[in-house]
Amino acid sequence: MSETDFADTIFDEALIRRYDASGPRYTSYPTAVSFTDGFGEADYRRAAAESNSFPAPLSLYFHIPFCDTICFYCACNKIATKNHSMVGDYLDRLEREIAMQAALYDSGRMVEQLHWGGGTPTFLNHDEMLRLMEATRRHFRLRDDDGGDYSIEIDPRSVSTESIRHLRSLGFNRFSLGVQDVNPVVQRAVNRIQPIGMTREIVQACHDAGARSVNLDLIYGLPMQTIESFEQTVEAVLELSPDRLSVFNYAHLPERFKPQRRIKEADLPSGADKLEILKRTIRRLTDAGYVYIGMDHFAKPDDELVRAQQEGHLHRNFQGYTTRGDCDLVAMGVSSISKVRDVYSQNGKDLESYYRALDAGQLPVIKGIRLTEDDILRRDVISRLICNFALDMADVEQEYGIDFRDYFAGELEALEPMVADGLVEVGEALIRILPRGRMLVRNVCMTFDAHLQKARAEARFSKVI
Repeated sequence: MSETDFADTIFDEALIRRYDASGPRYTSYPTAVSFTDGFGEADYRRAAAESNSFPAPLSLYFHIPFCDTICFYCACNKIATKNHSMVGDYLDRLEREIAMQAALYDSGRMVEQLHWGGGTPTFLNHDEMLRLMEATRRHFRLRDDDGGDYSIEIDPRSVSTESIRHLRSLGFNRFSLGVQDVNPVVQRAVNRIQPIGMTREIVQACHDAGARSVNLDLIYGLPMQTIESFEQTVEAVLELSPDRLSVFNYAHLPERFKPQRRIKEADLPSGADKLEILKRTIRRLTDAGYVYIGMDHFAKPDDELVRAQQEGHLHRNFQGYTTRGDCDLVAMGVSSISKVRDVYSQNGKDLESYYRALDAGQLPVIKGIRLTEDDILRRDVISRLICNFALDMADVEQEYGIDFRDYFAGELEALEPMVADGLVEVGEALIRILPRGRMLVRNVCMTFDAHLQKARAEARFSKVI
């Protein structure tokens, strides 16, 4: 059996091949596939009102859908355009939504987390960035110190060192940069030309501006990638010394995502090569001192994500792993998804429906779900496993008033093959993901997913590895 030990994570190639099925990434439970159009604006307003009786801090997400060019691998909700004048109309509607959303929440609720995602948030010019942040500050209670997690996704091709200083002055303290691959051949194949010198300049600008953390995104499995070329990408990125790294698996789904039709399947690395790329990447990052957080995420050992995981209070939401799991997430902009107490809701996915609702004085909610008691319980179980690699059954029993082994008898039986394969340990008190199972934690979580069969029938998920 081919396996490699990376400290507390074992890369067992034979088991990974056997368990490499498709499944959710569990940025939410239930996943968005379970949202229904029977849920509307009134349901969301009711959830917001209820949340004021249990006033958690707020997390704000803003979706900026515009991109100057299309990266062929992209599966995000985006609008490719050279017409910058579209931003004004979008911000007009976004400001209306900000005012409407803020009116639903008690004004004393602090915004502990804020994130701009896309698309390309840095498609906005400096004045537009200032306009959006000022509108947010008028309506929500933003922190005046640097204690919150205020983050933004950056395309290094669309910013300068001055842009980073401007974003820092607006209150952003965490920056996530898309890199994907530094090899020029791969960059041409995915229509993203980004010299490493450009990335280096922006990373340095983030550090010079006093950023609390810098994250770099990489993607393995892209066209024209080889084992050796991605090793060179990893080395180039390590020289930049990011605080966090995300190494995503490219999911080739051209029938769902039109830009991917520009990628020739014959140009993609083989499954065997992808596994070798991933194995070597994990080994190199671990040797360099990074800690494997889970899924696709790595961080330096002094990062707060690592501390949160060690202390058992790491969380996961639509932006990935976070230490701010106690927040109600209010998401604004086209296609964005909110999580307020036990409700998920999603905005219209295209500009036409998004604009139409706001122009009519309505929130642009098109679907969502109110979680059942069973959903809430399973969400907590899945979250504990995927974030902390362990679950104390007695804690769950005490919190939810259940007998864990009785309630989840079928799930524990379904885990038995994984127990036999050394992926997971089910003891008297604990369920623990073992080193051989950390790469396959999604498989363990899927065992507790009551919606999975229906979700798989309605959507295609990415492979686990």
